[in-house]
Amino acid sequence: MKKTAFLCCFVCLISLSSYSQILKPVTWSYAAKKTSPTTATVFIKATIDRGWHLYSQFVKDGGPVKTTFTFPAAKDFTLIGKTIEPKPVTKYEATFKMDVSYFENSVVFQQKVKLTGKNAVVKGSVEFMVCDDKQCLPPEQVDFSVPVK
Repeated sequence: MKKTAFLCCFVCLISLSSYSQILKPVTWSYAAKKTSPTTATVFIKATIDRGWHLYSQFVKDGGPVKTTFTFPAAKDFTLIGKTIEPKPVTKYEATFKMDVSYFENSVVFQQKVKLTGKNAVVKGSVEFMVCDDKQCLPPEQVDFSVPVK
C-alpha cells in the first residue's frame, strides 16, 4: 500500500514538473568564413522546433515582432550591406489579421563584413519572437560572438 501511494505521488510530481518547463523552441548557432583576406560572411543559424515558426526580418507594423540583428560598432570589422535571409513562408495569420512571413525548421541568416583587424570577432545580438498554432512566446534577445579565422 505504501509503495502504491509513493508511486502515485511520484507520478504526479513528474507530470506537474513537465508542465512547468521553460519553452526554448529556437537554438542558435554561428560560424564565419573568410571570403577574401579582408572580407568574411557570418552565418547565423536558427534551428526551430517542430510546430514553431520564427518571423522574418521583414514583417509589417502591426504584426509579430520581427527578427532583428544588431551589430555594435567595433574596431575589428564593419558591416557590408544588411543581414540577408532566404525566402520565407508567407501566410495569413488570424492572430495578427495580416499576412506574415516566417521560417520553419531552420533558417540561415548571412551578414557580410569587412575585416579591419587580424583576429576579428563579430559580436552582436538577435531579437526574435516565435509562435506555434496555440501561443506566441515573448520576444527574446540573444547575444553572440563569432571569431573569424
